[in-house]
Amino acid sequence: MSQPRQPGVPYPRLPLPETQEDLVAFQQWLGEAIPMVGALGIQSMFQSTAQEGGALTWQLALSPNLNDKGTGFGGALTAQTTLQGWCWVTLWLRAQGRAQDVVVAEASQRFLAPVTSDYRIICTPSDPQGPEQLAEKLHARGKGSIALTQQLYCGDTLCLEASGRYAVLPVA
Repeated sequence: MSQPRQPGVPYPRLPLPETQEDLVAFQQWLGEAIPMVGALGIQSMFQSTAQEGGALTWQLALSPNLNDKGTGFGGALTAQTTLQGWCWVTLWLRAQGRAQDVVVAEASQRFLAPVTSDYRIICTPSDPQGPEQLAEKLHARGKGSIALTQQLYCGDTLCLEASGRYAVLPVA
């Protein structure tokens, strides 16, 4: 599926999963669809079930994301949390059998401690009822949005907390 990317040309969607999502295939597609993904240091993705809170967890390497001080570069960390929220919504839609575009509507970050080693980012709905509310909006209007929270940890230390609202666009 690897094709050279061209500005203004959407990348082909990954076919909807017939059963459980293959996160390795999703990550490979993501790297092809969004070229900068390969430079972000994503080592693995794990998704818990809705009953377990519906978290999307990424394990990341610090080395490709270093700043001049030898700690995590805020711009890279911001890109990662924003992209992870987009992935959470995209994966949630795919699990519902929906192929719709997702965009970030707003995002903010609070940097709490330096990132000094490999780390993990955990993305969850800001409101436990968020997925259900999004499903209702999609059913009624074909579009909607959801607020998500991302937390970045080095070991047990919370280093960054981000939040964002992600919009699901109507089918064109």
